Amino acid sequence: MFTGLIEGVGEITGIVRQAEGVRLGLAPPFPVAELVLGESVAVSGACLTVVAAAGGVFQVEVSPETLARTTLGLKKVRERVNLERALRLGDRLGGHLVTGHVDGVGAVRERKEGPAHIILGFEMPPGLAPYVVEKGSIAVEGVSLTVNTCEGNRFTVNLIPFTARKTTLASLRVGDRVNLETDLIGKYVAKLLQKDRQGGRGLSQDLLARHGFL
Repeated sequence: MFTGLIEGVGEITGIVRQAEGVRLGLAPPFPVAELVLGESVAVSGACLTVVAAAGGVFQVEVSPETLARTTLGLKKVRERVNLERALRLGDRLGGHLVTGHVDGVGAVRERKEGPAHIILGFEMPPGLAPYVVEKGSIAVEGVSLTVNTCEGNRFTVNLIPFTARKTTLASLRVGDRVNLETDLIGKYVAKLLQKDRQGGRGLSQDLLARHGFL
C-alpha cells in the first residue's frame, strides 16, 4: 500500500529483456542500503518487488501482465521515474490510499502553464470514468492528485510548484501516456452499489449500514 506522495525521482539504469517480462535497474534518490529484498516499491505508480540491490542501484522484475497494463514497457534507459516505498503502519496518510495496481493507461490531452501552476488534462479508458469524480483523488504516474474537473472520459488536475519540482509530471507533454489508478474506496463503493442495483434495491441507509458505512 502507498500514499501517492513521491519520495523522489529515480533513473532507469538498465533494461534486461527476459523470457517473460523485463528486469529494470533503478538508481533511487534514497540510499539503496535502506531497501530489503522482497519489499515493494512503486515505480511510476506500479507496485514492483525489489529482487536485487547493490552499488547504488536496485532491480525489479516486471511481469508480462504489468507490461500489458502499464507504461513500463515504453520506458527507456536514463528515463526518470517516480519512486515511493511502501507505507508503514503508523505513517501519516498525506495523500490517499494507493495500491500500486494500475487500472489503465491514459494520455495527456491538454497542458496549460500559468505563472506558477500547471494544469494537465488527461483522457482515460472509458471503463475508469465511473470511478473518477470532481474533487476526488486519482494517482497519475504514482502521484496522488485531486481531480479538478471531470467530464466523460476526461479529467484535469492542477500541479502546484512543489509537485512539479518533486515528480516527473512537469515534464509531461500532450500525447504522453501515463499510468492511472483510481480511488480504491470509490471502486469498492461502486461495486457494492452495483450488486444492490442488480438485486432491485437502490441506495439507502440500510444498505450503507449493512456494508459498514454507518
